[in-house]
Amino acid sequence: TTGGSGNYLLGVGRADCTGPVAEIPLMGYANPDQVGGGLLTRLYSRAFIVAEPNDSRRVVFVSIDIGMVSQRLRLEVLKELKSKYGELYRRDNVILSGTHTHSGPGGYFQYTLFWITSKGLIKPNLSAIVNGIVKSIDIAHQNMKRGRLFLNRGIVENSQINRSPYSYLQNPASERSRYSTNTDKEMVMLKMVDENGHDLGLISWFAVHPVSMNNTNHLVNSDNMGYASLLFEQEKNKGALPGEGSFVAAFASSNLGDVSPNTKGPFCINTGESCDNPQSTCPVGGASMCMAMGPGTDMFDSTRIIAQNIYLKAKELYTSAAQELTGPLLSAHQWVNMSDVQVQLNATHTVKTCKPALGHSFAAGTIDGVGAFNFTQGDLGSGSCRGCAAVVFKRCFSSRLSRRGPVLGQHPGPAPGRAIQ
Repeated sequence: TTGGSGNYLLGVGRADCTGPVAEIPLMGYANPDQVGGGLLTRLYSRAFIVAEPNDSRRVVFVSIDIGMVSQRLRLEVLKELKSKYGELYRRDNVILSGTHTHSGPGGYFQYTLFWITSKGLIKPNLSAIVNGIVKSIDIAHQNMKRGRLFLNRGIVENSQINRSPYSYLQNPASERSRYSTNTDKEMVMLKMVDENGHDLGLISWFAVHPVSMNNTNHLVNSDNMGYASLLFEQEKNKGALPGEGSFVAAFASSNLGDVSPNTKGPFCINTGESCDNPQSTCPVGGASMCMAMGPGTDMFDSTRIIAQNIYLKAKELYTSAAQELTGPLLSAHQWVNMSDVQVQLNATHTVKTCKPALGHSFAAGTIDGVGAFNFTQGDLGSGSCRGCAAVVFKRCFSSRLSRRGPVLGQHPGPAPGRAIQ
């Protein structure tokens, strides 16, 4: 709720969660050749605790410089928290969110599908992330104080494009007419101060993929969103080294699906001509030559430019934030079997979801990172891919596939999703 001047108990914390930086496959592009070869920026876990004044309810939000949060990772974190705090921090009040950087070490998932490119479970990296998350929560827990929350919103320009505009046009016109653009340009920012008005931290949500660093990169880093965090923290923690200082700024992931920071759009890297077409293919070399480019002279410069744009808008919103948040806290957790959900299409037809599968067009990747074999975007199963990689997947995993009845949005798919375990 909004209005009033009620206080909360607030705590912020940051801890290093950088895992092995050499000879470890990076998580994000699913490119087995993209192996860590050094360090560009360290990775951090940033934790924020908000509790009611009487400490009856609390919520923890953690933004981590990793590709995404796996189920295995979440279970390990909750186990550690329970051993330290009992039932204070639970699955219904702990929110873990990956920034979605594609330049962090992989191998912290529990499903075989993710193990293919990471070459299995990498325990040193899993441990580094778990320890970093728990430590950041520990720091936030130990430094809780009375404070206030403020909300602000604003538009971020020149920082994103829709990387699948032709797919977006397949949405109903009635839905598209609700929006002025094909991406969400709004930043939402939560400001935290203590009861005396001293800065504590912020959480910013803005829709953009942290893929300014492309799949030729081999240096572990937090990409544009992590860089924006470092810029804001450097501004507030004068004289402190990166990763140090009391102010914590998280630039968290939002509705970033198909939202790219590579604002120049896709070009054929061998000829320089545009490959902005429904299949994202080039006349010479096909889809493997089509790659989106950022606003800078190279991927490092593009990362800096996008991060600077995001940081400056957040700084503006932080300074002008005046809408105070008050009221009770509430959090919840629910398990949903997404392979068995009834969907009412219209007055006469009902369908259900099915077991997850990866379609042909998924295997094509995107203009931010192309896939393997000869898959192309927008492929509904009529292309030559029906006779290549699909056969490999079916031979490897056919025993795990089950029959599927009338299902929602059925597409040709060479590989099952969660069924591969």
